[in-house]
Amino acid sequence: MQSKLAGKAFRKFLPLFDRVLVERCAAETVTKGGIMIPEKSQGKVLQATVVAVGSGGRGKNGEIQPVSVKVGEKVLLPEYGGTKIILEDKDYYLFRDGDILGKYVD
Repeated sequence: MQSKLAGKAFRKFLPLFDRVLVERCAAETVTKGGIMIPEKSQGKVLQATVVAVGSGGRGKNGEIQPVSVKVGEKVLLPEYGGTKIILEDKDYYLFRDGDILGKYVD
């Protein structure tokens, strides 16, 4: 499923099956008190925005089960895992739908 948010980079790449392509949110570089955080001390960003999703995986009956997240939603990722993909000089990560820990609800 492509969306207007996906942009030109995703016209050439679309995840298959139950894969979800996400863009990690920017890491905090300054504390609330205004202190700069060195790059080595910054934690891994676990929040991301979904930019493209596959059509879904096949269930036991052979029916396609749709992916549980939609383009534009904010999700919580596991600390490790995912496949890094570089599209038009930007880093994106590819996860299976089942690997995503949860989504943020407004």
